[in-house]
Amino acid sequence: MQTDNITLSDINLLCEWLAWDELPTAGRFDADLIVLAGHAVVPAILGVMQLAATTGIPLLLTGGVGHSTILLKQALAENALTRSATFDQHSEAEIFFALATDFFGIPAERLYVENRSANCGQNAEFTREMIAGMGLKAEKIILSQDPLMQRRTRETFEFSWRQKSMTAEFVNWPVFVPRLVSVAGSTVITGAQSAGIWDTERFISMALGEMRRLQDDASGYGPKGAGFIGHVDIPLDVTAAWQRVTQTTLGNLSRA
Repeated sequence: MQTDNITLSDINLLCEWLAWDELPTAGRFDADLIVLAGHAVVPAILGVMQLAATTGIPLLLTGGVGHSTILLKQALAENALTRSATFDQHSEAEIFFALATDFFGIPAERLYVENRSANCGQNAEFTREMIAGMGLKAEKIILSQDPLMQRRTRETFEFSWRQKSMTAEFVNWPVFVPRLVSVAGSTVITGAQSAGIWDTERFISMALGEMRRLQDDASGYGPKGAGFIGHVDIPLDVTAAWQRVTQTTLGNLSRA
């Protein structure tokens, strides 16, 4: 897929906003809990595992069987670190548990598994219920998801916490921020050490789809639409970039 420079710049602006990254890059970081929501971007998953292994912060894994479960197993089979292993577990959280214990040596007592959720809203709801039911300390939570879904996940978790008058400080960490670049006439995705995480068409479709869901209108997930999240203030430059991209031939991908 070839994309002109203006459109590349616009898509990259969307991706930078969607992949909301708040984790400090230097010094000690203290948190009570890391929450990893189910997805299939293996470099991001492994980055979270490494953080949990090196810091000792407890890790809550949330994800049942959803649309990304098959993609996750395929991606693990293709990754250089994990392709020698077989993952027979059904849920994404159980697959993550195997990764955490077998590849990163994280003790099972520092891991919590929520394996029922099938979407982002349930990730938040069932995680909240587990934290409350087990009495886990979770005043400050590092939250990680597929980079393109990071902002919506944060909005969903905050919305879920508000519904039950619970409070927590969420800190976004997508592990990396993906970008599109033009190389030798082709458009490729950069930002992680591993290639082949998304194909370009799916990547653009996901980014545009996330922008559509974050709108507070009849077709979005905000209060004026589905009501899955609260109102999201989208910067004017991000809105303008999204509108320009949707007016190109790529705009049809936003309905995916």
